[in-house]
Amino acid sequence: MQGERTLYTRTFLTMSLANFFTTSSFGCFFLFPLFVSHLGGSKLDIGIVMGVFSLSSVLSRPWISSMIDRIGRKKSYTLGCAIMTALPLSYLLFHQDLSRAYPALLFARILHGIGLAFCFTSAFTYMADIIPETRLNEGMAMFGITGLSGMAIGPAIAELIIQHAGFVPFFLAASALGALGFILHLQIPESHFEHSPMSSSSFFSVFFRPKTLKVSLLAFLFGYALAASGGFVSPYAKEKDLAFISIYYLSYSGMAVLTRFVGGRLADRLGELRIIPYAMLLTGAGLLLLCFLGGETILVISGIMSGLGHGFLFPCLTAVALRDEPIAIRGKVTGAFTGSMDAGAFFGSILLGYIGERAGFPALFLTAGLSLFLGLFFFKLLYRAR
Repeated sequence: MQGERTLYTRTFLTMSLANFFTTSSFGCFFLFPLFVSHLGGSKLDIGIVMGVFSLSSVLSRPWISSMIDRIGRKKSYTLGCAIMTALPLSYLLFHQDLSRAYPALLFARILHGIGLAFCFTSAFTYMADIIPETRLNEGMAMFGITGLSGMAIGPAIAELIIQHAGFVPFFLAASALGALGFILHLQIPESHFEHSPMSSSSFFSVFFRPKTLKVSLLAFLFGYALAASGGFVSPYAKEKDLAFISIYYLSYSGMAVLTRFVGGRLADRLGELRIIPYAMLLTGAGLLLLCFLGGETILVISGIMSGLGHGFLFPCLTAVALRDEPIAIRGKVTGAFTGSMDAGAFFGSILLGYIGERAGFPALFLTAGLSLFLGLFFFKLLYRAR
């Protein structure tokens, strides 16, 4: 791969736009806890329903990652987009009490999580194939803008639709966004990848390498913290009778997007390992601020702080995971890294839901924020020599 190869090609931009739509579809479901509450679910039910989505992504990641290295990135993304289009329509069937629909709803969430795992893992592996090595942080950061924008636009669209039209149009809109991602990505070629003896390496042989394990631990703690913002901000704000819940996601994603315009080049110049500690501090502090939620101002400030940290943290961790990795195993490396984030999100959804049920939302966000300070401790310990 040539270090000075053009970054912003038509393929890069098309895949980025497809990612925007599929992530917008996913982002709509940040407000899915409102549907669970509508069906009579508790905070713990929200944690379980949101967490099983992440669990399915975790458990499916080994064979999804191997499939991405075996059949190609684009074909894997096609399958993921098809699921992301179809699954929101299945929620139209759930309009009875949650206790009666629980098993079927959990099954739908499992399939939905598998679809996102296909999209997420194959998209980042695809981009790692086409981004010049010397601009890896910049490329991943700019590609990540589409995902962050989707995670801002999705909840805003969802909230407006739910407030004015209800849950049926909400699910139809989420499906339509997934369909747009499906249609767009059909125009791109398969990225170059090679079959070599390394292609037959098992997922777990790649996962248990020291380099992969270290970055996966940090990704796990990051995912645990993200479970709080993804699954519990909306019911917390509703409990506080705040009028505009999605302002948090707009602030969060808006700041993360702005950060990407300078953060990627800065990280390529200074090195991602210098940036990560500050990003962890900011993200964790933003979550801790939610312990004092009393109005929209706290939502905005918390979103700005955590979004700023996230804007640096995710592409830097991605670069640490993928830099200098052979192309034949990038699907497995991406799967290990993103799967660890999903594992953190799953355990975070369950444990934070339990904490919220027992001790309230402030204790929930305190635990979530402290997880990133724990990540900072492990980072200093594991990367001390570098």
